[in-house]
Amino acid sequence: MGRLVVGAVLLVLLASACGSEPTELSGFVRTPLPDVSGALLPDAGNGGTDFVMRAPDGEILVVYFGYTACPDVCPTTLADLRSALAELGDERVTVAMATIDPGRDTDEIVTGYVQSFVPDAHGLRTDDDGALRAAANAFGADYDVTVTDEGDYEVIHTAHLYAIDDDGHVQVTWAFGTESEDIAEDLRILLRTQ
Repeated sequence: MGRLVVGAVLLVLLASACGSEPTELSGFVRTPLPDVSGALLPDAGNGGTDFVMRAPDGEILVVYFGYTACPDVCPTTLADLRSALAELGDERVTVAMATIDPGRDTDEIVTGYVQSFVPDAHGLRTDDDGALRAAANAFGADYDVTVTDEGDYEVIHTAHLYAIDDDGHVQVTWAFGTESEDIAEDLRILLRTQ
């Protein structure tokens, strides 16, 4: 097993030296790779069936934790992802958004929202805060939704996109503001290794 890893590293180094396509990711990679395959959330647009945080074989799943009333960060992030997917032009990427504000985001609202950016995306929603918190924790994401005495909502959340492989490991995480071209290139690299 150790020889295989060393051999793979040498092949990557040799390919880089020979002028092949880049293999360095723009997003950040955590070590060890987080395993999120055990995280489940209901697929709001699919009758509430469990959505497993694992890409189909040979594909990549991109997951985002956000909410539909977000004034700027969420729509900007999803628009950047939409642009990246258009640039990539590869059908082997699935997108899912988990709402961290299920009190306002009904099944229809979260599904319609994410599909307005990526037509076949999955809206994920649960009223069980324990299940939502467990899923977010698996990714290293955080959120907080509070209502003030005046009835105003105050929401904070981790604004990252997560790329997951078909084993359920987070291969790369993109922070808010990552350029769509960089996301597209990272997806190209990840899909080549699937």
